[in-house]
Amino acid sequence: MADMQNTPKPDIMDAVRKFRTRFKNVGYVLIVLGVLAILFPLIFSIAAKTLLGWVFLLTGAAMLYHAFQSKEWQSAIWSGLIALMHIALGVYLGFFALTGLIGLTFFVGIAFLAQGAFEGMIAMQHRPKKGWGWLAFNGFATLAMGTLLIAGLPSTALWAIGLLLGINFLTSGIAFVALANAAGE
Repeated sequence: MADMQNTPKPDIMDAVRKFRTRFKNVGYVLIVLGVLAILFPLIFSIAAKTLLGWVFLLTGAAMLYHAFQSKEWQSAIWSGLIALMHIALGVYLGFFALTGLIGLTFFVGIAFLAQGAFEGMIAMQHRPKKGWGWLAFNGFATLAMGTLLIAGLPSTALWAIGLLLGINFLTSGIAFVALANAAGE
């Protein structure tokens, strides 16, 4: 145990340098998706909600299959009812384009608040290395977007998810590219 405590930690930027091309590629993909989401926010809002609906449909189907296959299990009926709730929510979100956007907008706001806090922690880990300011800016921007998203409900629900996802993707992409560039210097 003492050897592990005395072993020096590698510089955090060594890992970034090692995977510099991957950091840049992820950054470029996020930048492109971010710009598209900013240009077409309603489409990205509906796409995000529909994708979530399909996730619920698939999990509900798997759970329902399990409930039928486990008929002898005392809790199979309850598992089946949970599965039916997942399927109903999946149909609601997946097949009706504009329904459920307010609730989803609220949950995206909560996710942005958590992500912004975590990105702030990442920035503090990189401080005072080059590029840490971009990471801090990204965390702050994500926190601000989460706050604005929740505060603007219900009127923001039609466009906000797509627009804020776009801004989030764009700032995250810029941060990855900036970090990769800083590691190369």
